[in-house]
Amino acid sequence: MKKKFCREILSLTLLALLFLQLPAQQKALKIGDAIPEKVWTTPLSVVNAPQKTIKLGKDRDKLILLDFWATWCGSCLKNFPKMEALEKQFEGKLKVLPVTGEDLATLNKFFASKNGQRFKNLISVAGDPFLSKIFPHYAIPFIVWIKDGKVLNTTDASQVTADNIQEILQGKKSSVETVLQIGRDRPLMLAEQFDLEKKTTLVNYTLLSKGRIKAIAPGSGFHRSNDGVVYGRQWTNISLMNIYRGIAYELFEKENTPFSEKRLVNLVKNPEAIDFTITHEDDPVDDRLYNFEFIVPQNKADQLYPNMLKALNEFSGYSALIEKQRTKCLVLKKTGASDDLKTKGGTVVSNVLETTIILRNAPLEHLIVYLNVNNQFTDLNVIDETGYTDNVDLNLGTVKDLAELKKALQKYGLTLIEEERDLSILVVRDRP
Repeated sequence: MKKKFCREILSLTLLALLFLQLPAQQKALKIGDAIPEKVWTTPLSVVNAPQKTIKLGKDRDKLILLDFWATWCGSCLKNFPKMEALEKQFEGKLKVLPVTGEDLATLNKFFASKNGQRFKNLISVAGDPFLSKIFPHYAIPFIVWIKDGKVLNTTDASQVTADNIQEILQGKKSSVETVLQIGRDRPLMLAEQFDLEKKTTLVNYTLLSKGRIKAIAPGSGFHRSNDGVVYGRQWTNISLMNIYRGIAYELFEKENTPFSEKRLVNLVKNPEAIDFTITHEDDPVDDRLYNFEFIVPQNKADQLYPNMLKALNEFSGYSALIEKQRTKCLVLKKTGASDDLKTKGGTVVSNVLETTIILRNAPLEHLIVYLNVNNQFTDLNVIDETGYTDNVDLNLGTVKDLAELKKALQKYGLTLIEEERDLSILVVRDRP
């Protein structure tokens, strides 16, 4: 018994020593926190550098900007020339260090590509498992500002300017606006303190704001119940028309009607105020961006999108309604008596890229959707009145215009006829 007891004490002692030797898990740092010595001294793997690793500590006397990026991030790549120019402008005082979690194989493949060749001299931290945990973020580019051994700020890339850097280097009050990124797993801008309230439950939530929210990337998110039912939807930093499009897509789906631009009529006096394309995060459209979140009780999930459209119409200053309109369109009809479309089975193929159209064991609807999402063949709505619901085999080959398309359809006993139909159309107007 005494020997057993001693062995147990020895085991516990060795286990305790082992835990003492393990490195402590580095917690995420906040603005104002001092940079731990471990962060300065940990070797960081890099790409496009003569050495395999670098240490952040060699630049601790400078203003350091950690620039989190990825090869697939267009905005990140567009920012690199600006970052390089600023580092040269403030040589010896500023260090810009790109950081990515992508591994060396991915990065080497990118830098060998035609697009990546432009950045082949970019020295970046690669396969980062360390800095991302210390500075967690949801979107990129994400910039961490480090000065005098502390986390000075966190921002988006648009605020990395010569004026803002000069202010900081001169010790002036900074004009930089802090960006604390938020995710899509909770209602937009709902304080986390709400989660601490045990005697209240969120029943309904609505947020509509105009102007960029820097804390979250452009995009959309869903709130789903445990069984997958969508009872909430969120859009951030996009045009108002794109929000209307998203709602219309869902409402048209309920009618088994695919939504496309051909089902949209914009009657707004100043259409550019609500409908535009963003090519870069620095585009001067911040004051025209919208953010919209709408949540309903889970037992009212079937009314989510109708109520969302109603709320958006009430507060946005515009009105979007789905109306039945007599519309000229192309109607796909079946003329052949035999079943020329019947699939022979096999792997499903829907190749409707550019001008090559091939369907194998796929719904005929895929052809209709393709003809409606572009104007290459016609600017008219195309609807299906073949009555064919089974999957089809359809090889139309390469077709360049409507005449060639009609000819290719003939061998399958199909034709496109111009007629008028009452179609559901999303009409957007100014509110009086």
